[in-house]
Amino acid sequence: MSPSPEAPPEHGSVAAVVVTFNRRRKLERTIAALRASEVRPDAIIVVNNASTDDTAELLASIAEDGDVIVLELPENVGGAGGFAAGLQEGWRLGFDWFWIMDDDCYPEPPALRRLLEEHRAVEAHTGARVPFSCSLVQAVDGALCEMNEAVTTWDWPRPLLAGFNAVRVRECTFVSVLFPADVVETIGLPLVEYFIWFDDKEYTKRATRRFGPGLQVLDSRVVHDMGVNRGVDYGRITDSDLWKFRYGARNQASYRWHHEGEPSYQEYATRVQDRMARANLPEHLQETMREALAEGKTFNPQPRQVRDRLPWDEAIVEAEAGLG
Repeated sequence: MSPSPEAPPEHGSVAAVVVTFNRRRKLERTIAALRASEVRPDAIIVVNNASTDDTAELLASIAEDGDVIVLELPENVGGAGGFAAGLQEGWRLGFDWFWIMDDDCYPEPPALRRLLEEHRAVEAHTGARVPFSCSLVQAVDGALCEMNEAVTTWDWPRPLLAGFNAVRVRECTFVSVLFPADVVETIGLPLVEYFIWFDDKEYTKRATRRFGPGLQVLDSRVVHDMGVNRGVDYGRITDSDLWKFRYGARNQASYRWHHEGEPSYQEYATRVQDRMARANLPEHLQETMREALAEGKTFNPQPRQVRDRLPWDEAIVEAEAGLG
């Protein structure tokens, strides 16, 4: 696939991958922001996670636009499954870069240009592969987005001291992060079994283990329109959001147990339980979370590769056959 006229040819082709579920109006803003980029992505792959609002109507209205590729999933497979599907589709279509984000992420016009520039410049300077580059994520009021700040390495200022406007990071979230296609081909896809929460951290940690740290480009900025600007707080779990916290606890516990060892797992499990106890959460909430932490010891999904079939592929084929 050849780059669009807006993209500097040396950068190669870029596919933005956006996963959406029941947020039509925010999705519209995200697509508009992508189209307003100084360097426009060659394609916008929108993965619709079986939305039940009027998202399908929006996507049908833009499906014939030259820059939009709509991937309709037969069921909601979570952010993890959606990003796996979108990355696989982008790889299948032959794009050189994948710029992934949620449907409530609004990139500023220079965001993609600066990711591409600093990523390639740092690689040229160091001679080492940079597995990913992420943006600085702000809340709607311009403050730091508490849930989406990247985690730096011990030597985070190294690129700054070399004259770049970037720092080294070992993990980040899927709110504006750029991956080269060969990195995705090497490390595989996000863990679809995670469904939601920590899928992004596991994936960027996996990339760092294989290639070394990524970058956060400080003048590549996006707004995350997530409502209340608050990080993950296990003392604020309610019945309505327990399901998300349960996934997050199981997934992070699994990662720590299987990749970092028992001390890391125990530190995390103790921290979660202490926070819940200090907040005096209802016992049924605490018990559910303890079950999730315990489940992490046996829950250990393995990465699928870009050529592998995804769990819902057969359902898509059957649906398409039915339409025929």
